[in-house]
Amino acid sequence: MKLIDLTIPLGIGTPAWPTYEPLQVKYFKRLAPNGANGQLLTHSNHLGTHLDGEIHFHTPGKDIAQLDMDFLVHEGAVVDLSDVCGDYDVYTSKMVEERVEVKEGDILVIHTGYHHFGWDHPAADEIRYMVKHPGPDREFADWARAKKLRWIAVDCGSADHPMNTIIRNWMPRQAKQADKVFRSKYGKPLDEFFDDDKYQLMHLDLFPHGIIHAECLGGDIDLVLNRRLTLGFFPWRFVDGESSIGRCVAFVDDAEYEQLMKRKEGMPKTKFGDCFDPAHIETLERLTRANMAL
Repeated sequence: MKLIDLTIPLGIGTPAWPTYEPLQVKYFKRLAPNGANGQLLTHSNHLGTHLDGEIHFHTPGKDIAQLDMDFLVHEGAVVDLSDVCGDYDVYTSKMVEERVEVKEGDILVIHTGYHHFGWDHPAADEIRYMVKHPGPDREFADWARAKKLRWIAVDCGSADHPMNTIIRNWMPRQAKQADKVFRSKYGKPLDEFFDDDKYQLMHLDLFPHGIIHAECLGGDIDLVLNRRLTLGFFPWRFVDGESSIGRCVAFVDDAEYEQLMKRKEGMPKTKFGDCFDPAHIETLERLTRANMAL
């Protein structure tokens, strides 16, 4: 058994979710004269690839330390929605089930393609990564509950649509763009489509039911799209932790791993050596141009 890393690199340049503390690193001892290097880190939990725990939004919920390994590692599916959703789009359960089989109790990883705009990629665009990525409506959240999903993961800034978060108020220029898309494509202004009753529904609706999510996936995710496999997330065993930075992986057998690594050799790489498929970017650009022309 081999592992495919679905984790983005973590460094001082990694953007935290807007207004959260970024990573700060300083040496408090050095080889000369202390005989060892030691570092002190300051950061929030919502930075890099991380798992939102129940108590992030649900006070009586579980902390990160209470999540069993059988919950964190399980069969699941990775779905690619980059062929159907561009900037500000809304994805649905139908889009997911048209592309991959999702079983009751699964882990579901959603590849929007917006990891291509992450800080480590040649097409890096922090505003697009955090503010313009697609997201779901309540239909999707209700479907996730009906499927009894273990946890969900996304390759962008949030499991919620960014315009269904406080970002809508912080980024009025982008909210104006999104409103135009929503009026033309979905028949409602943004503030009616995502009214107060739906606010951050992927957090507020699902966390009380134990359906949490990981955000900011990436790594070699482009190698494992639209398929079923075993998935795992490994946070700290964090007592009282509302969320946790961690590693997300996909498990494949040895023979397939060799095939995937050969495929990776022929793909373009990020500055940290993760592979990516540039066709996803081309498709996202086409979809977004169509949205902006509405």
